[in-house]
Amino acid sequence: MGDTSMGVGSNVTAVTVAELPGLNTFGISMARIDFAPDGINPPHTHPRATEILVVMSGSLEVGFVTSNQLDNRLLTKVLEIGDVFVFPQGLIHFQRNVGHGYAVAIAGLSSQNPGVITIANAVFGSNPDINADILAKAFQVDKNVVYQIQSKF
Repeated sequence: MGDTSMGVGSNVTAVTVAELPGLNTFGISMARIDFAPDGINPPHTHPRATEILVVMSGSLEVGFVTSNQLDNRLLTKVLEIGDVFVFPQGLIHFQRNVGHGYAVAIAGLSSQNPGVITIANAVFGSNPDINADILAKAFQVDKNVVYQIQSKF
């Protein structure tokens, strides 16, 4: 089991072409996602892959947000052991452990190099920081809120 003691309560163990060069040209990769109780795999996207997720243990709430053209509709479902869910390529998605113990899921991805962009890390943890004026206006919050969030990344 991966170390889930970090801030969000999950651990992703990826097997992409970076970890296993033999995947080169096969168009596939995988990941194991371990969840502590109440742990999340925060909103993220895979710019180069569709993901299929299988719950191996526990109960997970999963969801994704449709595109701007489809009114940014949130689609969610609670999955139990053996259930499967597909996250379309490039759409923001997440998972959350809603069971009483630890949970494990296996993800298959349709690229040997799917990429991952964790939304909060990218927006609030960029190097250098995105100007707080831009983020404050985009999120319609005070700049001090932006500074507070940036300090956590």
